[in-house]
Amino acid sequence: MADISISNLVKTYPGGTERATDDVSLEIADGDFTVLLGPSGCGKTTLLRMLAGLELPDSGSISIGGRDVTYLPPNKRNISMVFQSYAVFPHRSVRYNIGFGLQMAKMPKSDIEKKVQWAAELLQLGPYLDRLPAQLSGGQRQRVAVARAIVVDADVLLMDEPLSNLDALLRLNFRSELKKIVQDLGTTTVYVTHDQSEALSLGDQVAVMRKGRIAQLGGPLDVYDAPSDRFVGGFIGSPPMNFIDAAVTADGDTLVVGDQKLMAPSLLRSFKASDIVLGVRAENVAVGTQRSSGDIAATVLVVEPMGSTVLLTVDVEGQTLKVQAPPTFRTAPHQTIWLSFSPNTMRFYDRETSMALEAK
Repeated sequence: MADISISNLVKTYPGGTERATDDVSLEIADGDFTVLLGPSGCGKTTLLRMLAGLELPDSGSISIGGRDVTYLPPNKRNISMVFQSYAVFPHRSVRYNIGFGLQMAKMPKSDIEKKVQWAAELLQLGPYLDRLPAQLSGGQRQRVAVARAIVVDADVLLMDEPLSNLDALLRLNFRSELKKIVQDLGTTTVYVTHDQSEALSLGDQVAVMRKGRIAQLGGPLDVYDAPSDRFVGGFIGSPPMNFIDAAVTADGDTLVVGDQKLMAPSLLRSFKASDIVLGVRAENVAVGTQRSSGDIAATVLVVEPMGSTVLLTVDVEGQTLKVQAPPTFRTAPHQTIWLSFSPNTMRFYDRETSMALEAK
């Protein structure tokens, strides 16, 4: 078993005024793929480095498979790690790089060769085993780093933005391959990234971090469809979630946006006569050139054809929104279009705290 339990982890760097990790607790089940997602400086890499033993916490604890490893050195934790940089030996062959950890463990040469061949075939490196890293592409060098990490049969695989140095198309292709490899191995994996597309596509669970804390933990669709606060909704999604200042009428039946009105979902009856924030994803806004009951008017500001969709920037009562229209939708700047919102895709947030509203 290689479940991970992180409890009340605190880390403050010398001279710092803010905690890099601020009382972080996280449970990761054996074999799960967990992604730590957040902007630069949110504490995700520090948390990963403490898991690896490269940084020690000020307080709190880390256990792997029920064993307390909080202050153990990296070589006593049975973990492997893939770094953002390839970190391969430039003067040594691919074969040597992949088998390096096994050599350090003093495994017999015949066994090392079998393991290296297995990892090389898994990562499509078989024809390149006798080449030097300089003779490989960036993607192939990153494959070498991954092969070196998986070949040692570690309890936990840690990855620190391993795809960030690859170009967009290569990153997309390698991402799907990496997910399949990790699924086949069944290794408990913790993956750090600031790329929300990577997080949503790779993770069994996603921990969205902000200022050293976990803002939301859940499945990829959970954090996308139901953000716990405006930060999560605004960070995840391309484009990010729209936020619209609105007000609930005294009877709780109507949502007012400027001078326009929408039918209020039943949740908002608990917030009669309140100022709230409506959150809605661009793809959940239906657009039309003719008004239907319950629609609100919007003025088109920018039209961006994206191939499979048309991305529109529109103005609604002085507030700017991003909405996605079908590729066949035709409009132009300064035209009026009509927007409709499905009640089950609307999310609501407190105007002051930015936290999601729940029925009272």
